[in-house]
Amino acid sequence: MEKTILVPLDGTTVGEAILPKLEELVLKYMPSTNAQVILLKVNSIVNFNVLTHDKRAQLSYTDDDQKKLDEESMTYLAKIAEPLRAKGFNVETVVRTGTVAEEIVNEAHESGANLIAMSTHTRSGVIRWAIGSVADKVIRLEGKIPVLAVQANEKDQSSVLPMNSLQSLVKHS
Repeated sequence: MEKTILVPLDGTTVGEAILPKLEELVLKYMPSTNAQVILLKVNSIVNFNVLTHDKRAQLSYTDDDQKKLDEESMTYLAKIAEPLRAKGFNVETVVRTGTVAEEIVNEAHESGANLIAMSTHTRSGVIRWAIGSVADKVIRLEGKIPVLAVQANEKDQSSVLPMNSLQSLVKHS
């Protein structure tokens, strides 16, 4: 049985906090499956008004800027993929440009993902209200594919989601 796990990364160590849990999920709970891992980096569109993300206020990258950003993102994903491949993971890397949460959901559907596994920053209060959480937006946009959101602590990248929750997610995907 093949499982496809989409792992959105944002280029931060907090975003990468999902990786140890991904390894544990696949190696411990899915050893008999042929798991495909898709590492995704979404380059967001620059906005004049960051708080509202008003699509009318989008400022597009120049072609040169877009090419450079895509190359940097592919280099980043290749660096992340290398140790996973060394452990036997089947890893694909994808770079997209657009609204981050929407592009994550689009990639999940286009790739046939069975699970979206991602870290969430530990924002709260006014910051979370003002800019939202990508993980929250993905969960609200996605209704068919399970979303595993691991809360990352800014200091130690620890998870608050017990592994038995991961096991039940795998059984139901």
